[in-house]
Amino acid sequence: MATSMSSYRPPVRGITHMVSAGHYQAASAGYRILELGGNAIDAGVASGIAINVTLPNATNFGGVAPIMVYMAATDEVKTISGLGRWPKDTSLDFYKDELGFEIPKGIHRTIVPSAPDAWMTALENFGTLTLEEILQPALELARDGFPISATTSQVLKKLSETVDKNSNEWKSTFDIFSSNGKILDEGEVLVQPDLANTFERLIEVEIQNAHLGRMKAIRAARNFFYKGELAEEIVSYSQRLGGKLSLSDLADFNVEIETPVSSRYKNYEVLTCGPWSQGPVTGQVLQMLEKDKISTMSPNSPDYIHLLSQALNLSFSDRHHYYGDPDFVDVPMTGLLSPQYTSSQRLRISQENAFVEMPDPGNPWEYEEKGINRSKTRKPLPRPDRLEQDTSYTCVIDRWGNSFSATPSDAVFGSPIVPGLGLMISSRGTQSWIDPDHPSSIAPWKRPRLTPNPAMAFKDGKLFMPFGTPGGDAQCPAMVQTFLNIVEFGMNPQEAIESPRFVPWNFPNSFWPHAYHPGLLQLEGRISREVGRELSRRGHKIQYLDDWSPSTGAMSAIVLNHDSGTLTAGADPRRDAYAIGR
Repeated sequence: MATSMSSYRPPVRGITHMVSAGHYQAASAGYRILELGGNAIDAGVASGIAINVTLPNATNFGGVAPIMVYMAATDEVKTISGLGRWPKDTSLDFYKDELGFEIPKGIHRTIVPSAPDAWMTALENFGTLTLEEILQPALELARDGFPISATTSQVLKKLSETVDKNSNEWKSTFDIFSSNGKILDEGEVLVQPDLANTFERLIEVEIQNAHLGRMKAIRAARNFFYKGELAEEIVSYSQRLGGKLSLSDLADFNVEIETPVSSRYKNYEVLTCGPWSQGPVTGQVLQMLEKDKISTMSPNSPDYIHLLSQALNLSFSDRHHYYGDPDFVDVPMTGLLSPQYTSSQRLRISQENAFVEMPDPGNPWEYEEKGINRSKTRKPLPRPDRLEQDTSYTCVIDRWGNSFSATPSDAVFGSPIVPGLGLMISSRGTQSWIDPDHPSSIAPWKRPRLTPNPAMAFKDGKLFMPFGTPGGDAQCPAMVQTFLNIVEFGMNPQEAIESPRFVPWNFPNSFWPHAYHPGLLQLEGRISREVGRELSRRGHKIQYLDDWSPSTGAMSAIVLNHDSGTLTAGADPRRDAYAIGR
């Protein structure tokens, strides 16, 4: 049924091209490239790198950047695995014996930086412009500065309180983000000259190799980061702090261009990154709910919230038990997204009684060719929370029908800034486990299981919507709710994004120390107390958030209407997201 509602912001509509991004300067950067004649991938990369500059509380050029691209000319979707690997010299025993079963903030949670490779690989293989043209908006923002937002200032202050400002390890980070001994306030200008210089060095290498052609010149700049002077400076700093990163780790690293994971919801196909991320959770949940009459429910009614939260509980349990780096772990992906399996999982949901703790995983192995049960239930113990907030998002559709979807991440104060370069070494090791039996356990050259997960949806075989969000484990719940708001309740993207949200937490958090709150279900304050009481009666542990809580995500989405030829974008007011197009 179509749901009548309005939004505080108007949806952004156009007929030519559109960007929706986690920061208004990043949306502007992408739009600038589109107006120059660049395609969606050119604009998406420019927007993503601008996010690295403008949202240091959420992303970094030395962090991670999983990417999805759709090329209309070939009607193909590819993902780029913008996720780094643990150094080859990593030892699980080091974290057990030397660090006392801890993955501390700082150099000992660092992995190979992957975002530079991901951005440049996307540009090299799917873009049309030069690296110099793409870096220009970010370079200007880093060199000339920009006034930071309230969100950025507040989060940077909180993050800075979790590290020792007087230690040598964190001096380079405080030097950039503080003034007169305190973190910058809202509206103060953040200038990042070292990062600007790093961009200029990459551009210089590209120019020196321009005679080889656009693609090879970009590849030369990429190699300068991973095999040249920049690699040497990164490794030298890591080793000075006692880190394990080596020159061979950077030289041997490369992101991969992959086929996305596919799931079905009625006449929609939902594409995500593979199980090295949490992306397939979104597909599992939607496929589980495919036969439910969602459109007959009231949005955010007790029945609706209960059903979705329970489907999420089941899929998050599967994530906990099965997802991991497929180079190291045999992930039953075929079984997990088998329609028979998701239908069997749906039968486990009681409409009257909630899962009061994380449910046991299903047995997707039955739906694999091997057909054997390798399930091993891991019952987590309740653990305390620790502040972790990072990630942003950007998506683009261009005039040719190409699309881009990316979820860059890694916040400063997770690991230190490399002096002279203005970038951090990816801190994504925080999403690994010390438990050797866990599919995402620490191991040499293994990738952590990543929360950032860009997505795209196709309707009747045609591009329908790129969509995604920051939010850690809240990402998939926000993405599922936004998708259903649009396709089942008839909301435009802005209405769908602004609609009140809920997040279940009945599973171990992806961030170290993997906090676990059995039965917890958080509701935004705009959801009525009467609904909360009914959910409590069914066994949920209800906790209310603010009316507009950034912890529930910060969605961006663009819907392409092939009948009218129009684009409609939404951007989340819960953080700094904005959309722009024409």
